[in-house]
Formats: sequence, structure tokens, C-alpha cells
Amino acid sequence: MLVAGEWCDAGDGATADVLNPATGEVIATTPKATIDDVERCVSASRNALVSKDWAAMDPAQRGRILQKMAAATYANAKSLAALESSNNGKTFREALSEIRYGAWTLEYFAGLSDKIEGSTIPVPGNRLNYTLRQPLGVTAHIVPWNFPLQLAIRSIAPALAAGCTVIAKPASWTPLSLIAWAKAMQEAEVGLPTDVLQVITGSGGLIGDALAGHSGIDGVVLTGGVPTGQAVMAKASENLTPVTLELGGKGANIVFPDANLRHCAKAICFGIFMNAGQMCWAGSRLIVHEDVHDELVEAVVAEISKWPVGPGMEEGVRMGSMVHTSHRDDVLAMLSKGLEQGGDVVCGGNALDRDGAFMEATVVTGVTSDNLLFQEELFGPVLAVTKFSEDSQALALANDTPFGLLNGVWTNNLSRAHKFARDVESGMVSINEYPITFPQTAFTGWKHSGIGIEQSKDALNFYTKVKNVNVKL
Repeated sequence: MLVAGEWCDAGDGATADVLNPATGEVIATTPKATIDDVERCVSASRNALVSKDWAAMDPAQRGRILQKMAAATYANAKSLAALESSNNGKTFREALSEIRYGAWTLEYFAGLSDKIEGSTIPVPGNRLNYTLRQPLGVTAHIVPWNFPLQLAIRSIAPALAAGCTVIAKPASWTPLSLIAWAKAMQEAEVGLPTDVLQVITGSGGLIGDALAGHSGIDGVVLTGGVPTGQAVMAKASENLTPVTLELGGKGANIVFPDANLRHCAKAICFGIFMNAGQMCWAGSRLIVHEDVHDELVEAVVAEISKWPVGPGMEEGVRMGSMVHTSHRDDVLAMLSKGLEQGGDVVCGGNALDRDGAFMEATVVTGVTSDNLLFQEELFGPVLAVTKFSEDSQALALANDTPFGLLNGVWTNNLSRAHKFARDVESGMVSINEYPITFPQTAFTGWKHSGIGIEQSKDALNFYTKVKNVNVKL
């Protein structure tokens, strides 16, 4: 791990095995950091902040460094993607796309680094009043295992653009691509001052909690499940530390009879079976009009039957393994419990009889809104299908969940589409494609899907703090 300016082991020498989930073999070991390692890491990050080498650097120069980081990310994308595929289980194609997206994110925030502006405010009397936007400080980034490098860069980029110092803690199951990326940034000599970026590995329960509850941390960013978000928020509240939480989802594709069903079926499969369904914004619910229900289900099953399943580095594979056999078993257990409440499996439903954490792509029809398959996030390749007859019923079904991240609307009636976009209770809505996002667009959830905004210029609001200055002239 990269702590206090050096690549080092844990203070007590403890390590954790890292697996390839497609084979179950150990492919690496990483340090299991201690609380003393956390203290060393936070101290180094605070020193880097106080030195002003980064926080007070010409913002345009910070932008040039981020551009160099983007270029180095593009240059190393294939090797990083191979590592990500081997460690996470996803296909090489998916991993490569995500890492290039991370490079694009660095480019986007590189361009914003010198555009973080205050304002002048008209006030009574002979006065000048203005605001400054200054770096938030030391930020801790607790990274998930489903998109290990892309989601790390998604929050690291705006933090660095704003002049913050960064401590990134990858998930215990999938630490390798973030470590390799940090090494690649050093080898490319992009110009980051020492300790502005650190990577600490270890237990989420121990190291994640220690970072979230540390008085030397000025902001915490987490992508993860709702229980983890609640725990991190509770720890952060001890020091009134602000948080950005991107949590779970139970996205729905709402399909009306006038939709392009062939295009829709492909997008539905992409939205739930990409990354073996291990996505917060997965379209895990299909809410479809009764008139086209059978035709669309048939098209979805036909499309997913064309997706070969296997190790992510194998040629032609469209769906890789899940991240760990224990996670696959959890998903299968939830599926079984949901089926006890109703629903018919029209394809899949089982673990694959082979080495590794593989599961069949699964489609379940006849799922009612009170079924856990409709309400709870399984985080696996399971699509729950529900019929509707009226527009109002479709909207009620879409909103009948504690989550509100991304929903898709499929119709050629733009009046209907815009009304749904207005009324559906989610931070993001996509019309006639799914899923989709860009570095310049807000990634944000409502309800239990999170607090705050990732991506877009609005993300910089979290990584800066406002100071008001009043001058009596």
C-alpha cells in the first residue's frame, strides 16, 4: 500500500489473500493495515494539505497534472483492465470501457480545476462582500468492489481538482487495480506532490470505520450498500464530518406499448446482466405494459441466450463471474426466498456447475410489488418482471421502493416521457436507453440511494468549502 510516501506493508506484517473469482485461485496478497497505519496515513495527508504545495498550487497547474494522470490512465488502460477482470471477475471488455471512462473523468475535472469560483454579493453600505471556495481538506474515499478503479477515480478526480488531499481505501476483495493505477501515476511522473494521493488496504470494518471516524478527516466519500452507508455516516457524525454516499438501487425500466421493443430488450439485458448484475444502478425491475409483456420477455430471454458466460479474460465472453462465491450464494439465497413469495423463473435461477463464482442470467415473471425481488437489492443477475395496464399504475410501481437512483422510461410519446421524468422518484432518469451516464452529468440518488452528487461540476461543491469575506471600504 502507498502510505506516507512509501510502498509498504502493514505495521504488523499481516496480509490478506486476493482471489480470481473465476477460478478461486490466489493471485496476490495485500497488506491488512492497522490503526497505527491509519494514523500514519492521515498525518501524512494533513501535512501534505498544510504544506500548500497542492492546495495553493495554481489551479491551472493542478489541471495540467490531472491531464497527465488521464493520459497515463489511457496509456495503461489495457493492463489495468486485465488486472481488473482477473480480480473482479467482469469481462475484459467491460473493464477496459470503465477504465477509459475513469480517464475521461480525470480529463473533465482537469478542465474544471481553474473554474472553481466565488462570487461578489451586493450588500448595504460602503462595503465589498465576496466568497472564496477553498479546498475541503483531507478526504477519505471508501471504494466498492463492483467498479474498483472507475468509482475510485470518480471521486478522486474532483477531490484533486479542488486541491484536497486523498486517502483511498479499496475494497478488500478487489484492491489490485487501484494499487496498480497509483503505481502507474508515480511511474509516469505526473507531478503530484508526495502524500497528496495515498492508498491504504485492509478490512472495511476496521480501516473504513477508522477513516470515517477520524478527527483528521474533513470529508468521507463512500460507494456501497445502505447498511455500510449508515455505519459510515454514524462514524462520521462523531466529528460532524460531511459525507457523500452513493448507495443502493432498485432501478426499473418502465416499458410502454409504443416502445422499440427490440432495442429495449438489448438495453434491458445490458442494464441487468452487465457486470453480472453487480451494479447499484442495475435495471433489476422490468415494469412492462400487459399488451407487450410476453413479446418483450421473449425478446429479453432470446437476447441473453446469446451471451456466453465464463472467465472475463476469455474471448467472446459477455457475462463474467460474480465477485466471490459467498456473494453469489447470498444472491441465490435471496432469489430462493423471493420465489417463495411468488413469481415464475423463465430462464436461469441457478449457480453454474463449474469452478468460480458463476451464476446464470435469471428472469422472473409475475413478481408483485410486495415481493422482496421487487423491493430489495439482490446485486446479482436477476431481473424481476411486473405487468401494468395504466400509466398511473406504472408510475406507482416505479416509485414503490425505498430506493431512487436510476429509472428508465421507454416510449415514443415524449409528453408521457417528460411527465414520467418529472414524477418518478429517482435522482436520474433515462429515456429510451439504459443505463447511461457521463462525467459531466450528475450521478445522484434519492431516498435510500444516497446523499450528495458524484460527477458533474456539482460534485465540486462537496470538495470545497465556502468562506464569506466582508470588507468595510
